[in-house]
Amino acid sequence: QVQLVESGGGLVQAGGSLRLSCAASGRILSINAMKWHRQAPGKQRELVAAITSGGSTNYADSVKGRFTISRDNAKNTVYLEMNSLKPEDTAVYYCNADVYSGGTYYLSAWGQGTQVTVSS
Repeated sequence: QVQLVESGGGLVQAGGSLRLSCAASGRILSINAMKWHRQAPGKQRELVAAITSGGSTNYADSVKGRFTISRDNAKNTVYLEMNSLKPEDTAVYYCNADVYSGGTYYLSAWGQGTQVTVSS
């Protein structure tokens, strides 16, 4: 069993900052890509940022230059530093990781989500 637990969400004014964390635990032999997704009310879930085990990153166009994804492989933790937040960043943010626990395949594990609300 693998668990992902997010933290760091909350309410912030437009222009403010938040830092999300997501820690993976359980039977983990290795983790490949780690990602942050978000889902706003009435909208589809979208990929916000991703980071490979080697540290390569990519971002949605809407957050480039404002958000930074990073990871600590020793702690099996991924972070999302969010700056210059806008009301349209309001959403539930979900952590996702491709985890190898043995066997043939990587498992795509998901966290429970953390709410980020940006007031105007």
